[in-house]
Amino acid sequence: MKTFTHRAPLTRRNIAKAAAAACLLGAIGSTAFAEQPASSWPIKPIRLVVGFPAGGTTDVMARVVSAPLQKALGQAVIVDNKPGASGNLGVGEVIRAPADGYTLMVAPISVQTANPHLFKPALNPEKDLQPVVSLGHAQLYLVAKKDLPAKTAKDLVQMAKASPGKLSYGSGGPGTQMHLVGELFKQQAGIDAVHVPYRGAAPALQDILAGQIDYYFDPATGFQHIREGRAKLLAVTGAKRSPFFPDAPTLTELGIPGVELGNWFGVFAPAGTPKEIVARIGSEIAKAMAQPEVKQRFADLGADAVVQDAAAFRKTIAQESTVLSGLIRDRRIVVD
Repeated sequence: MKTFTHRAPLTRRNIAKAAAAACLLGAIGSTAFAEQPASSWPIKPIRLVVGFPAGGTTDVMARVVSAPLQKALGQAVIVDNKPGASGNLGVGEVIRAPADGYTLMVAPISVQTANPHLFKPALNPEKDLQPVVSLGHAQLYLVAKKDLPAKTAKDLVQMAKASPGKLSYGSGGPGTQMHLVGELFKQQAGIDAVHVPYRGAAPALQDILAGQIDYYFDPATGFQHIREGRAKLLAVTGAKRSPFFPDAPTLTELGIPGVELGNWFGVFAPAGTPKEIVARIGSEIAKAMAQPEVKQRFADLGADAVVQDAAAFRKTIAQESTVLSGLIRDRRIVVD
């Protein structure tokens, strides 16, 4: 015996009714989805936006952390590269996303300490992004070309003072931490040198090796060349010596105080993300950072896996922002 199902005729009115019903169901479903309590987070994949190209330090850190985070949360954690404008394209992507914990950013803290004072975009990372947790810290290394007569940082300063404007230093581009620390070094040492910007740290390193520039502040990219004697390590930034080159003095030890900035990296969320979600992300990342294999991967990048919770990380950012905003103002640093 056949069973017949009544089907309404495909009139314009019935099609309109069906479409309206589908829209209503979709709206109800999306509203219920959007209103999931923070306690049930996460219930869908999480996106880690990186405002820099794949393969760079920030990108590698994001990918190293994503694997244990995905395992802990039971949801896919996807790294999404949005490079451009010193990380600002990625920042814009994140602050326009809902503050629900599903769109986060892995970035150097320069997106909050320097970019707001260097660029004039229609966004304010200082207010529109909130720190979640730090991932690590990398010192910068004062590296000179192999045949530069200076054997120490003090020799470099003496050379620069003897011939103002003759020496040149490279950076990964205008407004990068390499550039800003280079200007801070000039300010604190009382010297003048010509800034030569590059499109990233790698080409700057190549010109150090080729002898085209005199020195630069290396973001842990030239370790192999330093160890092989193809470039000279003169000093390191920071309050303590580098665990990777313990024989190299800090600039503070050499009588050039105040050049302690390195590269802090961390996770950020859109402002207004629920505290419970921020705390959960921070807690899970702290557990991931404690794993020996994660620490080793960070060490391979020349970074220490240093975890600060949201409150401590916010203080670190505020301190560096004060230093860099003053430096940018006093040195009249402009990014075109």
